[in-house]
Amino acid sequence: MGPNGAGKSTTIKCIVGIQPPTKGEIEINGYDIVRQPVMAKKQLGFVPDHYALYENLTGREYLNYIADLYEVNKEDRDAKMAELLKTLNMEKAIDNQMHTYSHGMKQKMTIMASIIHNPKLWILDEPLTGLDPISIFQVKECMKDHAAKGNIVFFSSHIIDIIEKICTRIIIINNHHVAANITLKELAEKGIGLEEFYLKTIGQEIVGDEVKAVSSDKADGETAADENSDVKTEKDGEDK
Repeated sequence: MGPNGAGKSTTIKCIVGIQPPTKGEIEINGYDIVRQPVMAKKQLGFVPDHYALYENLTGREYLNYIADLYEVNKEDRDAKMAELLKTLNMEKAIDNQMHTYSHGMKQKMTIMASIIHNPKLWILDEPLTGLDPISIFQVKECMKDHAAKGNIVFFSSHIIDIIEKICTRIIIINNHHVAANITLKELAEKGIGLEEFYLKTIGQEIVGDEVKAVSSDKADGETAADENSDVKTEKDGEDK
């Protein structure tokens, strides 16, 4: 999470290898994204904030093409494709050319293609933008299913209600830095809702029916308190 321009999309671009980091290293399942890009990218699936499909292909042809790139065998791809088509309700349209698809259907194709190889890390940049309520529910179920199998689902979103329902850990970026790293369990123990915590973290507060900037002294004090608390404690294998 984070305000516009905070660095969310840039962070994602660095993780997936689109943009090299200015410093530091990024490893995905033991592979460095800069020094070992091919092996690192095999470990991840990526849904960008805008889709780009070969729209003269049918949905099935496109998924098979992507599966070929990742060297997924026929048995595994057929099983995964059947699972995804059912979850996302795309069974009737999969053999139509993609230029006939609606925005939501094209977004679903992007989502299916990104996990046809069952990646350990699944990254989604604002995946629910422009989707209707039914499609949002279907995508959420897909994300939950992937995490339940022991994988990591990492996504950016401004929709607090969605984040509260499907995430276990929240990272808030502000001014190009990690301002908070906390689990929903830890947030509940603090007795504060995600919306209020988010606003305070980025230097805002709710006053009546308005959102106003927190004074610099108050904001600095709250940030220091967050940095000195235990909210950054991580437990291996617990976060999806």
